Amino acid sequence: MAPLQVGDSFPAGVKFEWAPITDSDPTACGRPQEYDANKEWAGKKVVLFSVPGAFTPGCQAHHLPPYIEKIKEFRNKGVDIIAVIASNDAWVMNAWGKVNGVKGDDILFLSDTKTFFSKNYGWPAGMGDRNGRWAMVIDNGKITYAENEKNASQVTVSGADSVLAKL
Repeated sequence: MAPLQVGDSFPAGVKFEWAPITDSDPTACGRPQEYDANKEWAGKKVVLFSVPGAFTPGCQAHHLPPYIEKIKEFRNKGVDIIAVIASNDAWVMNAWGKVNGVKGDDILFLSDTKTFFSKNYGWPAGMGDRNGRWAMVIDNGKITYAENEKNASQVTVSGADSVLAKL
């Protein structure tokens, strides 16, 4: 399928796997569970960004930190949910959030292993099963921003500042 574009409706049946962050210990994790994006995101404004992998150099140093630093700015622009996806399993995504000091549901760390969302509706990285580096804004079920990095080693159009500028 072609990647989602501005004006498209968010597809039905999108589910991720996740282990909610309930404490700060990265060595302890609850059981992964299904996250029904269609149900949870209905009627909300969501920023969804994708990274090639948790703990990878570019993702850890340049992509995730600005989203964490600017959570309040996103909330002030009406964003209800900020979510990051990668092809890592739910335990790794949970630990990645904890190691970066994320609490509760400030940012959702979702595993893109259930519906292969990045492959079907986003932009795969072209590096095996890894996700690409991109960002989308979903507002009340409609895509209002969708940009893919031309070079997966850079964080420009998928970065927090670029997305904030479009809200």
